Amino acid sequence: MSRPAHRRPEYHKINKDLFVLTYGALVAQLCKDYEKDEDVNKYLDKMGYGIGTRLVEDFLARSCVRRCHSYSEIIDIIAQVAFKMYLGITPSVTCNNSSRTEFSLILDKNPLVEFVEELPAGRSSLCYCNLLCGIIRGALEMVHLAADVTFLQDTLKGDRVTEIGITFLKKLDEKKYRRKK
Repeated sequence: MSRPAHRRPEYHKINKDLFVLTYGALVAQLCKDYEKDEDVNKYLDKMGYGIGTRLVEDFLARSCVRRCHSYSEIIDIIAQVAFKMYLGITPSVTCNNSSRTEFSLILDKNPLVEFVEELPAGRSSLCYCNLLCGIIRGALEMVHLAADVTFLQDTLKGDRVTEIGITFLKKLDEKKYRRKK
């Protein structure tokens, strides 16, 4: 039996609390599996990168955003559309240099740490939400933009806000990725 052509596919949302608790359990398990915080951070970034490379297709299909012409436009789309769509928040954006290649996303409220009071003992260099950095980096790479994405501030480390720094490195070679006709 075929599906009617005029119906749009339904997107099922999972409960935000379930996602946040599951993510917490994942980080806790990684802390048990890896002795060094750097290894946990790398693994979370790698997982996020894989998610970002796939999530960008869903984002582009659902958001109907147009081609961006500047890094500022890209950051605004990430903050105002992507974060709102997937995490239900809208971070504020600041530009950190005159060449407009370094930006910060400032999250007053980070939904991933909603049920986390503090980092585990002896894990002071753990970047609990490093998955977000990998997601952003992976998604940007899929639209041919190389970027360095890191946490600059973290509420779990005593900072007032969570701040994600994004530095655009260079535009990737589009010719390499174009299909041959």
